[in-house]
Amino acid sequence: MTTGLRARHLWSLALAPLLVSAVACNARYSTAAFHLPVDGDVERGKAAFVTLGCNSCHEVTGADLPRPTVQPPVPVLLGGLVDRRLTDAYLVTEVIDPSYRLAPYPKNQIASGGQSRMPHYADRMTVRQLTDIVAFLQAHYTLRPIPPEYTYR
Repeated sequence: MTTGLRARHLWSLALAPLLVSAVACNARYSTAAFHLPVDGDVERGKAAFVTLGCNSCHEVTGADLPRPTVQPPVPVLLGGLVDRRLTDAYLVTEVIDPSYRLAPYPKNQIASGGQSRMPHYADRMTVRQLTDIVAFLQAHYTLRPIPPEYTYR
């Protein structure tokens, strides 16, 4: 190996750990790196859901809440049967940045000017309220059972 080639090879080996660590530091976009405190409380979450006015737009399957009042109605029903577990990261994103990924409903019913009709809650709630609301919502989602004909035997 020539001196110049060897120097480049050593330089590449020295840079590799830095590049790997730089990528690892960008865990902000990884749901695996995200978690909420485990002490989220369903009843406090229900109370925060009502206090923040979430129930004025959303129904939650199986929850005893005042009926939505917003006009036109928002078709986004929360809770119920799902095919895959919703992560806390997904629910947090939907609450604090609702325009990030609009729900698969007719856009004219959930958006105005390309933005969600739902207000952004990042500056309107505490971390405690967010943690409890996520616990409340998680308690109302049920993972759909896999039919026996689709299971591995």
